[in-house]
Amino acid sequence: MPANVSLNTIESFLSQKRIALVGISRQPQDIGKSLLEELRQRGHEVFPINPAVSEIFGQRCFARLQEIQPPPDAALILTSPSVTNSVVRDCAAAGVKHVWMYRAGARTQGSVSEEAVQFCRDHGIEVVPGQCPFMYLSPVRHVHWVHRLIFKIKGRYPSK
Repeated sequence: MPANVSLNTIESFLSQKRIALVGISRQPQDIGKSLLEELRQRGHEVFPINPAVSEIFGQRCFARLQEIQPPPDAALILTSPSVTNSVVRDCAAAGVKHVWMYRAGARTQGSVSEEAVQFCRDHGIEVVPGQCPFMYLSPVRHVHWVHRLIFKIKGRYPSK
């Protein structure tokens, strides 16, 4: 896990109301659909981004972040690390100040790119590198509370 993310940064991201899901998959069993539904249920306005489709799960899908007007407040990235590098540049160009690079488990890289993390930090973008949002949405639901507990026990849960 790329360290050095504070709970304050995570909470700041989750307090944003307009969130783009960049790289959302068309597969209903993919984590993107679950995140889309969960964020919507919690009152966020969610914008799916996937250049391969025009609609996803009954909602308009954008090809690029810059198509969303006004721009979203935050971007949750679900792409491969090589694509993340260009997505964070799109975020900077669109004025997005909060980025979350999704990663589910300790054994996967997820969307995290060290180059992209550094780009965000160099450009004043708050970045959450390599975490799963489900562990931080309150109340924590389903199996995610177990993951959160394990992170706390192992000392990997961020502090303020």
